[in-house]
Amino acid sequence: MNRRSLALLVLAALALLPGSARADERTRTFQTPVDRVWIVTRSTLKSLGWDIDKEDRDVGWIRTDSRRVEGDNFGVYEKALRHRLRITIKGREGGRTEVTVERRLYKSERVLFVDKEEDVPLKDHKVEKQILDAIGRSF
Repeated sequence: MNRRSLALLVLAALALLPGSARADERTRTFQTPVDRVWIVTRSTLKSLGWDIDKEDRDVGWIRTDSRRVEGDNFGVYEKALRHRLRITIKGREGGRTEVTVERRLYKSERVLFVDKEEDVPLKDHKVEKQILDAIGRSF
């Protein structure tokens, strides 16, 4: 067996491991310049109800405010499951742009003004795919 065949076998085995994320699940490359992708991504996020918390266009990332998935929030008391998105936008050769959507899912607990957060493992990447699909439909 030559090196190339061995490398392909190793890559295939890694892709089949449970919990291993394939890059294509959360990353898409669009045949569109980065400036246009940036505008469309911001617009798409807002149209889907995601408020933008912070962004750095020079570096190429957008972070949304968190949204409650389930649970209660009474101002000074909260016990909920929340998530937020981080989108990275990178220009590639030939006028293409790569967009990656990362979602953080976490338990949030607040009593008075003391916040606790605990990350929860993701079971799927359905939300990320929906965001990327919506961005793609906007071109």
